[in-house]
Amino acid sequence: MDASLIDRLATANVLVVGDVVLDRFVQGKVARISREAPVPVLGEGPTTAHPGGACNVATNVLSCGGRTTLVGLVGEDDDAGELLALCNALPHMDARLLPDPDRATSVKTRYLAGWQQLLCVDTEERRPADAAVAARLIDEAKAALGGAGALVLSDYGRGALEAGTFAALIAAARDQSVPVIVDPRHDDPAVYRGATLVTPNLGEMERFTGIRADGDEAAVAACREVIERGGIDAVLLTRGAAGMTLVRREAPDDALHVRATTQEVFDVTGAGDTVVAVVASVLAARGPLADGVRLANTAAGIVVAKPGTAVVHPRELRVAVGIATNRGVVDRHEVAEIVAFWKSLGLRIAFTNGCFDLLHRGHLHSLEQAAQTADRLVVGLNSDASTTRLKGPDRPVQDQDARAAILAALRPVDLVVVFDEDTPEELIRTVRPDVLAKGADYEGQQIPGGAFVESEGGKVVFLPLLEGFSTTGTIARLGGGREETGA
Repeated sequence: MDASLIDRLATANVLVVGDVVLDRFVQGKVARISREAPVPVLGEGPTTAHPGGACNVATNVLSCGGRTTLVGLVGEDDDAGELLALCNALPHMDARLLPDPDRATSVKTRYLAGWQQLLCVDTEERRPADAAVAARLIDEAKAALGGAGALVLSDYGRGALEAGTFAALIAAARDQSVPVIVDPRHDDPAVYRGATLVTPNLGEMERFTGIRADGDEAAVAACREVIERGGIDAVLLTRGAAGMTLVRREAPDDALHVRATTQEVFDVTGAGDTVVAVVASVLAARGPLADGVRLANTAAGIVVAKPGTAVVHPRELRVAVGIATNRGVVDRHEVAEIVAFWKSLGLRIAFTNGCFDLLHRGHLHSLEQAAQTADRLVVGLNSDASTTRLKGPDRPVQDQDARAAILAALRPVDLVVVFDEDTPEELIRTVRPDVLAKGADYEGQQIPGGAFVESEGGKVVFLPLLEGFSTTGTIARLGGGREETGA
């Protein structure tokens, strides 16, 4: 893969048309089982909202550095206003959400304990849009097609995209030599005739063909059948843990099998949207389809290791393909950009800090507690010079690069930023977190950055400590010095 391909994603301009959804996440804690039925009782906590459905494809294009126009249908209700406000807050997105007075905005509400999903409630329309509304959607999409490098048709079965809409938009895109990527829901692949690429998962492929594609040979056979029956240029079958299979009409005997790269699956929510967005971005940036598939497979491996509806950033892709190192370790400029993007999605940000020298169980406990206070956790790490000033000439035991890399590899941690000052006050002003998390031993003290966070509407929380663990204690037991208070 050309190393410049990831950089070129910033040139992508992708038009996304389809079923838009407002995703709500209700966080809570489960402390008991109901006496009325064998079900957990959720103590309801904060609720967050994010753009979902076709919107999630668009936000994945943005997170890769590109630009997008989004066209979809909403109702004339409060949910539509909330979804439009979320979209309008995203930089480089042109959201054209058309009101349909006979439709309710699609809403998906997930109830979570930690990041364990207990229940998902859908409020949705599944009937096709009437002829007049469908014509408005087609006209709006055609008007946006001229500046697009790729068109994504994101079908969640909510009625925005039906056979006539697909036919009109695919034909318009082909007339302008714009590649069309379809994330399908219909059972008949012929609905997508003329598409450049269709991206079914295993269940959708079985509905298309009746073939259970549980091996390479069966996967290729199923893809070939969809190409022939549907009149489609290429099929990318996403196969979960088995990876992906790409078959093209122009070279049906030269299938590309790309194996899954993730080592641990945390949450598969939205992974298909990431695949579609990355492939579309590569095609919009004039990259080869095969390279787009390989990069999309890498991106999917990154997002399924994250909780919730996640996106992937160029830096993560560079690390994953070996172009860069220190995944999750960013500088102040990068953290400001990434946090701003997360906040534009409605995510809450927590911040904590420390030296984290000789990582121990107490550190892990604190980081896990901090991560549970918000959707994303940013860790400020004292530099070597800062640690020496705070802890003495024999510290740190491990240099800042080693400490940062270890922290970034931990599940609770989303980003690590090294700071050289004695306190994280300036870094906190850059991150602007919603939650500043500190150990309970700091309660009653003046917390650097605490007043700033509270002035912005955030809060300072004090985390329970796990007694009996400290870096200085570990050093003392190893014979490296006397035990002191603190870590």
